[in-house]
Amino acid sequence: MNRTKKTVCIVFGGASSEYEVSLRSATSVLLNINRDRYDVLMLGITREGQWLLYDGPVELIEKDKWQQTPCVRPAVLSPDRRHHGIIRLAGKRKGYRSSQIRQRLITGDEAPFEELTILPVDVVFPVLHGKNGEDGTIQGLLELAGIPYVGSNVLGSAACMDKEVTHVMLENAGVRKTKLLAFRKNQIADIRLLETKLSSELGYPMFVKPANAGSSVGVTKVKSADQLEAALKLAFAHDDKIVVEQAVSGQEIECAVMGNEEPVASAVVGEIAPTHEFYDYEGKYLDDSTDLYIPAHISDELAQKVRAIAVKAYYAMGCAGLARVDFFVRGDGEVILNEINTIPGFTSISMYAKLFAASGVSYSELITKLIGYALER
Repeated sequence: MNRTKKTVCIVFGGASSEYEVSLRSATSVLLNINRDRYDVLMLGITREGQWLLYDGPVELIEKDKWQQTPCVRPAVLSPDRRHHGIIRLAGKRKGYRSSQIRQRLITGDEAPFEELTILPVDVVFPVLHGKNGEDGTIQGLLELAGIPYVGSNVLGSAACMDKEVTHVMLENAGVRKTKLLAFRKNQIADIRLLETKLSSELGYPMFVKPANAGSSVGVTKVKSADQLEAALKLAFAHDDKIVVEQAVSGQEIECAVMGNEEPVASAVVGEIAPTHEFYDYEGKYLDDSTDLYIPAHISDELAQKVRAIAVKAYYAMGCAGLARVDFFVRGDGEVILNEINTIPGFTSISMYAKLFAASGVSYSELITKLIGYALER
């Protein structure tokens, strides 16, 4: 590799319900990153959690055929700061037992693998959505490794991932948020009592969601009491804590933010017009059915208000690098924050890149800026 250029490792896939979304996002990033400026390594994580270094065609990633090719090698991000990168490995050396291998790895003696190579990495771009990627987990590994990475730190990532924690922190910062109640399984002893509480405090319709999941995975819009139990079951299948949110009637407005100490909001904000019951997983990523309006159909005054609140929320949650901040704007002009995504989608139809493109920042330039923010930190 040319060490006069920075080496960027794109991490994709992941043991997450949003695995397919990551493949699409990573493909877009890989096709648009400035190869004249960066050397690129591709590190994929399978659904089962296996890490594989990939050097095949980018197009096979989106098709989820990358791991079936001869272009993969077992590899891991090393937490050892002396390595500052990826350990690429193959088979065991003949004559070594597992206990000897462990001991030699610990003591740093002769490598017990036929081929063990350290690939230095300057910065990691984790294009991972949902659990085990957007929630502070891989960020913690990278902190241990001492490798700069794109996006928020451990705390900012974890706080934004948990919808209850986000709610508490934003309310404390004076940012208007959708009303919600949070529950664990052992707190729901009687579904009838729960329904009474929810209908009284939130009213119908309401949204039942996993507390820690993105891309509307496991989310149900509940319109009546008879739909509640199935919605709870679905949400608990994705997380051991769920939130139930009050439905808000209004335009769905999104704002992109990037930066570290002095974050900036996209000059243009966008609007989502779902053709499904709500902006669900299929509408976001699979059937391209959702209408996106850039700029949003709101006044310039309201757009500026959205931008200002987006930056305020970004600060309050400890975000860095990038985030997409989603809102509801009611007919009376009230702006209510819905959620913050610290690793928003980077697919061809994703709003984050589109908003900055409309604001004069091309996709390739945006990737360069985000890598720059990581190195700056």
